[in-house]
Amino acid sequence: MWFVYIIKCKDGTLYTGFTDDLEKRFEAHKNGKGAKYTRSHKPEKVVFFEKHVKKVVALKRERELKKLTREEKLKFILSKNKPV
Repeated sequence: MWFVYIIKCKDGTLYTGFTDDLEKRFEAHKNGKGAKYTRSHKPEKVVFFEKHVKKVVALKRERELKKLTREEKLKFILSKNKPV
């Protein structure tokens, strides 16, 4: 199983990524062992995730979400009934 996720950082920014273990990856982000971006923008919480069976599908979806503007991401997250 693969996950595409969006993390809200403590400074209000959003980070989008994918993984095969969401809990482990979020802990890595929190401990400064995740992406370079989340080392300087401390992660607060996962505000959105979705599951995919195939890695290639998850990667494609991650690219789609990364192309969205911040406003578009916020609207997308709210449309999924997930308060940010």
